[in-house]
Order: sequence, then C-alpha cells, then structure tokens
Amino acid sequence: MLHFSRWKTLLIWGLVALAVVLALPNAFSDEQLDAMPSWVPRHKLTLGLDLQGGSHIMLKLERQDIVKERLETVVGDVRQTLRDAGIRYTGLSGVGQQVQVRITDTDKVQAAADALNTLTQPVSVGGLTGGTVVEVTLEQPGDGTIRLALTEEGLDYRVSSAVTQSMEVVRRRVDELGTTEPLIQRQGNDRIIVQVPGLTDPQRLKDLLNQTAKLTFHMVDTSMPVSEAMNNRPPPQSQVLYSTDDPAVPYLVERNALISGENLVDAQAVFDQRSNEPVVSFRFDTRGSQRFAQATQQNVGRPFAIVLDDQVISAPVIREPIIGGSGQISGNFTIEGANDLAVLLRAGALPATLTVVEERTVGPGLGQDSINAGVTASVIGAIAVVVFMLAFYGTFGVMANIALAANIVMIIACLSLIGSTLTLPGIAGIVLTMGMAVDSNVLIYERIREEVRGGRKLVEAIDIGFKKAFATIFDANLTTLIAAVVLFFLGSGPVRGFAVTLSIGIITTLFTAYTLTFWLMAVWYRWKRPKGIPTSVRTGFFDNRNIRFMAMRKINFGVAIAISIASVIGFATLGMNLGIDFKGGSIIEVQARDGTADLSDIRERLSMLNLGEVQAQGFGDESSALIRLQAQDGGENAEQSALSKVRGELEADYDFRRVEVVGPAVSSDLTFTATVGVAVALFGILLYIWFRFEWQFAVGAIIATLHDVIFTLGLFVLTGIEFNLTSIAAILTIIGYSLNDTVVVYDRMRENLRRYKKMPLDIMIDTSINQTLSRTVLTAGSTILALGALYMFGGEVISSFTFAMLAGVLIGTFSSIYIAGPVLIAFNLRPETFQQDEAEAGKGAKAGV
Repeated sequence: MLHFSRWKTLLIWGLVALAVVLALPNAFSDEQLDAMPSWVPRHKLTLGLDLQGGSHIMLKLERQDIVKERLETVVGDVRQTLRDAGIRYTGLSGVGQQVQVRITDTDKVQAAADALNTLTQPVSVGGLTGGTVVEVTLEQPGDGTIRLALTEEGLDYRVSSAVTQSMEVVRRRVDELGTTEPLIQRQGNDRIIVQVPGLTDPQRLKDLLNQTAKLTFHMVDTSMPVSEAMNNRPPPQSQVLYSTDDPAVPYLVERNALISGENLVDAQAVFDQRSNEPVVSFRFDTRGSQRFAQATQQNVGRPFAIVLDDQVISAPVIREPIIGGSGQISGNFTIEGANDLAVLLRAGALPATLTVVEERTVGPGLGQDSINAGVTASVIGAIAVVVFMLAFYGTFGVMANIALAANIVMIIACLSLIGSTLTLPGIAGIVLTMGMAVDSNVLIYERIREEVRGGRKLVEAIDIGFKKAFATIFDANLTTLIAAVVLFFLGSGPVRGFAVTLSIGIITTLFTAYTLTFWLMAVWYRWKRPKGIPTSVRTGFFDNRNIRFMAMRKINFGVAIAISIASVIGFATLGMNLGIDFKGGSIIEVQARDGTADLSDIRERLSMLNLGEVQAQGFGDESSALIRLQAQDGGENAEQSALSKVRGELEADYDFRRVEVVGPAVSSDLTFTATVGVAVALFGILLYIWFRFEWQFAVGAIIATLHDVIFTLGLFVLTGIEFNLTSIAAILTIIGYSLNDTVVVYDRMRENLRRYKKMPLDIMIDTSINQTLSRTVLTAGSTILALGALYMFGGEVISSFTFAMLAGVLIGTFSSIYIAGPVLIAFNLRPETFQQDEAEAGKGAKAGV
C-alpha cells in the first residue's frame, strides 16, 4: 500500500526530467543554443503568426480557368484532327463544358467520329500507382453533329494537377522574397495556404501571388488599323489587347505566340545603359534562342508585342535580328516593379489564376504586444491558481502545485517536440489547462477526505481515494478530449493551435494527477506518518451540507426553459453579431502614428470610398481603432480592392497592425464546418456517455449540454459581443467542461444508487450533489481565476473567447446541478435497475468461483 518500486519512481521522474530537458531550449536564444554541445535538444516552440507577425493567405485556384483552357485545347485538337483527316466541317464552337462541330459531308460523319475518338482515350494518372481517367466523352445526336463533353472527373484531375504545379510556382515566388521558413500547403481540392512569418509588406506578396505571369511574344498585326478592328471585327487569327499604360493603348496582335516564357532561363532587374531606367533583362534557353532568332530575322522592321497576362508591356520595332538569345523589357517600371516582374518570370507562370479568398495579417508590433499580454495573463493566472490551492489545501496544495508546474513543463516539452505552433489561443489553452488541472487533484483530495470521514485509516483512504477517483477523472477528461480532437480536425490556424494545446494538457494532467501526485503523497506519508488529514486542508466547511437542490427543481427548471426559449427566439429574430469568419468582410486594426485615433475622421474618409457600411470603434488604447467593412458584392477580388482603397486612404496617418479579410467562399465553408464541428463533438461525447452510463444519464447529459449551448448563444445575442471562429472553440470547450462537471455528479449518483437501496431518488440526487459540491465549487473557482486573468490581461484579440469561456463555466456549473439532476427524476430513473445489475454481477462471480 502506497509503495512505489524503484523502477516506477525512476520512470516518473525520468519523464519529468526529460520534459524539462526538452522544454529548456525555449529559455535560450538561437545563438546561445548554437554555442552549446551538440547533444542539447534544439527543438523550440514555433510562434504563430498572431504572436510573431506575418501574413496568412488562402488562395483559391479558379476552376473556370482550367475549364476555359481545356475547352480551347479540345477545340484546337478537333480542328487539327479533322484537317489532318481531310474532313470538312462547320460550326466548330465550345460553350460551357461542351465542344460541338457539324460535319458537312454526311458520308464522313462516322469517319470523323472515329478520328475524334482518339481524344476520348483514358489518360494515365497517378504515376507508378497506376489509374486512368476519361477527360472527354463523345456523342452523336444526329444531323451530322458531333458533340464532345469535358467530364467532371477529368476536370477534377486537371484542377488537382494545377494546384500541385501552382504550389511549386508559389514556393519559388515566395522564396525570392528572402523570407524565413514560409509555410505553403494544400487545403482541400482547390486551395493553397501560404504563411509567411515576419512579412512587413503583405500587399507585395499578394501582388506576386495574384499574377499568372504568363509571358508571350506576338507579332503586331498591321493588316488593318487597330481602331477598325475595335469597331468592326478583327481578323480570325488576331485579337485586340491593351497596354499597361494609363490611359491604356490598344494593339492588334496575332493570336499565335512566337515564343513563350517557358523558354526563359533567367530574368533580372537592371538599369538601361542609355536611359538609366529600370528594365528587365531576360535570357532564353537554346531552343528559345533559336526560335527567337528565327522570328526576328523573318520580321525585321515589324513591331512585336511583349504580352504578360494578356496585357501588352511594350511593343518595340525589330530593328535587326536578335541572335544572342537575350533581350530586355522596358515599360516605365519602378525599381520594385522591375524586381517583381523579374521574380515572376524566374518563378514561372501559374497554370490558372489564384484568387485571395482569405487574408490574416498581423504586424510585428501587435505580435509582440500579444506575446506580452499572453505571458502576463499566464503568470497572473498561474499565481492565482497556486495561491488558491495553497489557501484551501495547504500541504496537499503544495503537492498539487508541484504537479501543476510539471504539467506546464510537459505541455511545453510536447509542443516543442512535435514542432507545434504556439498561437494566442494556444496560450489560452495552457491557462485553461492550469485552471482545469487542479480539478483532478480536488477530486482525489475530496475522495480521500470522504474515506477518512467514513472511518478508514489515512493510508487506506489515500490508496482507495486515488483508485476510486481515477475512473471519474478519466471519464470527465475524455469528454473534453473528444471536443478538442474534433476542434483540431475541423478548425484551422490559431483555433487548431488551441485544440493541440488543450489535448496535450488533458493527457499530461492525467499523468501528473494520478502518478506524480500519488508518488508525492506516498513520500509525504512515509516521511510524516500523519494520523489524519492535515489541518492545513480547509475544505471542511463543505462537509455535512444538506442543501435541498431538488426542492427548487421545478422553479429552476422552468426559469431555465424560459431563458432557453427566449435565447432561441432572440437568435432567430435578432441574430448574433457575427464576425467576418461567418459573414465575410474585413477587419482592420490601425494605430495612429501621432496622437489619438480620430474615429469620426476615419468614418468620414472611408464613407467616401463607396464600400458600403463602415464601422470604426476604439480598440484598446486611445491611439488604436478597429475598422469593420461589410462583405463586398463583387466577391473575393472586391474584398481585396476594398482593402487597397482603405490602405491608400489611411496609410499616411496610421500603421496597419492587423488585417483580416474573409471572402464569401471561405465564410460559407467556415459556417458549415463550425456547425458540423459542434454536432460531431456532441455526438461523440454523448455516444461515449451512453456507453458508460445508462440511457437516462445520456439523455440528461444531452439536455444539460444543449441548455449550455443555447444559454451561451443567447448571451452573445444579448450582449452583442462578436461571434467568431474562436467563439466556436469556446463553445466546444464549454461542452467538454460542462460534461466534465456532469459526469462527476452522475458518477457519484450511480455509486449512491447502488449503495442506498431504499433512498428516494430526489434525496439521493441531493446527497450526491452535496457530496461533490466541494469539487464543483473549487474547480469552478480555480478555472474562473485562470480565465479571469486571461480576460483582464490577455488583450482584446481573444476577449470574446475568454468571455464565452467564463460564462460557460458558470452556466455549466448551474446545469450540472439544476438541469442534469431533475432530468433523471423526469425520466423516472429507478434504483432497482442498478441493484439488479449488481445482483447479476454477484451471481456471475459466484458461478465463476
């Protein structure tokens, strides 16, 4: 009893020591680590963009560009195939996803179909893994018409290939900026996430990523004046393109490109030796040099157009053959413009347009402020929890605080080891873990006190207390872990960082509470040999309480139902103050360069830009302001245009500390994901409770949890606090916390149902709640202390998250008493069920003997 073998002791403290070693590099700079021996771990926490500053941009590949390109390719293939076969045709056109052609000679319709069948052959995909996909189907509706259709399967393959190719082009472009450790990854079928830490000019990054950068060289068509081509119809082999000048100059250029940017091997920004203006020099590969020399030899004296993304950069006259394989592009460039064009040409062209559908940019100043706020809140929260435990538990509180310190070190060590990114919500997860970690210790300590009051010796009470409390601790923490896992898979960015931190915190809490605290308790007992509970434990005022909670159940239940109905009505009619995550739009945090932020001046200046509803409000100190723009009607590109207008209007007087832009495509996805996330988390948690408890308990937990969610949503409706993606994280955490509370109470009720065979159900429920009241109050108190520190000192960025969490703790505590209990009475839970199960288990045991 209370014996730990040497290997168990070594294992426990070995894991703690390993955690210290793994977490220690975070206390040193990179230069200090480089000077240390090679065996010292180098893994450190990676700060998220919200802490170190930088840009998070989500790009969407435009599927319509792929469809258009494929349609043009198929039209060209049909034309070439029929010409090669000597078959006359008419009405060749491509509309939507179909290409149609009519064979003029009805006798050759089948021959044409046979020739075009080569376009419908399956295309090999997947490399060595094999697999084929049919990109084009053919049908003959009659009247000599042949129709070819692009398949969805083939377009999906082309989109997937284009995203893969685009990622490589994007990576090359971002690398050219010289930034440190950019993250470029695929999301879904058609999106790419680009995260660039420490970036100070996000607009330049977007300009580089938005351009397709398809460079081509065309001869200028001089067969007719360009004005005539614009007024009438240009020749079939030519098209009208416009220059980048202001005003734009039209050019009639041949459709057929002499040479494309695919043959470029280098492009550099240089100064023209004659005019001293910035230009871009380029150099072709061998094949490109030959084609360029041949084209210029054949067209001396004619103008040719250098075209970038269907815009004419310049149209010089070929004075003499260019046989060196190199040249230069001039076009009234600035130095930065010439550099950017050189970057685009070196990186290569994108296969399709990439549209910015989401942008979140944090300036380095705000990132440092967030770090300071997070550290301050963490330290104050930790001190509050430590003092709280010392005040109520004395000697036992010292053990809990040692376990808490080890817990935090192990969380940091795990985050460092797996290379996780620490975000501001992640820091909130650590602070929340501190508040909730003492819950396990409180459960154990109160169970030990209960066993001592029941007449057991202290040594027996300690052993039994740990064993009995572990099942409850495991059940209670598992419900929160399920919510955290769902949040990880369905969340993104900072919210996912919160889920990772919370998940690791739950696992380390189970270890420190049941092993480290147990070891400390055993050492303390062998050292002191106490006869009873230390006098420094001051939770005795909870003993022998006989509060009749169920006597007020009808009134409390009725009030809860009324408030829930009012919340639902308010949600349906008034609605919540949805953030840009769910309705799209922009949030811009600015700070005045001198003096205070003039809110009325900001509103007046921005109202002149025709951006729809514009809100400006104070944010933090007097020099800062928060600007909200409504979702723009023109889609994702309109959102970026609105942001550019705001920058142009305010950039001279204000620093842009934070920018968040969410387009309609992302906002609808986030709304769907959030709804699914809450539903999946509820289903998973309640499925587990149904498995662990009887059906009445599962239904009671469902009703209590729905009550908490509806109450919290009603609070958002009432207060008008912004409801964003972190609010969803808060609701999922509230679900886990509330069920944690409910499971503890239900576990005691189940135990008492087996113990007290004749006790009325309402008295038994009151007894169970009173027996766990100390745990309920103390856990809620420690969690509120930690969250209170986070709310007051954690900064405005996560204020809505911490507000929802604070409200959720209070609501969850209420529902575990006044909702979960009365539901069991309403469903007529019978003690005989548990006594019968116990009797059957006893018979089985006797039969086994």
